Amino acid sequence: QVQLVESGGGLVKAGGSLTLSCSASGALIGAKTMGWYRQAPGKQRELVAEILNDDSTNYADSVKGRFSISRLFAKNTLWLHMYSLKPEDTGAYYCSAQYTVGPIGTYWGQGTQVTVSS
Repeated sequence: QVQLVESGGGLVKAGGSLTLSCSASGALIGAKTMGWYRQAPGKQRELVAEILNDDSTNYADSVKGRFSISRLFAKNTLWLHMYSLKPEDTGAYYCSAQYTVGPIGTYWGQGTQVTVSS
């Protein structure tokens, strides 16, 4: 089993920046995919950014050029660096890790709230 714990959320004004962190109890190096998702009130959870085991990354069109995903295996930590935040970025942000070997499965954190005021 892998436990993921997010931190770094908060209230920020539009145009501001935040960095979210996700700490894993297990080794992230074994994960096939790691990502950040968000869910706004009344909306479905959506992919924000992901990083694959070949270091390739994918971003939602709405965050391209503003958000950056990174990880450090030595610290079993995943980050989401968010810049030029907009009110529509508001939501609960979740960290996810998918394993196809070892602790097979998709694991989720409990989420951290990001609120961007206009």
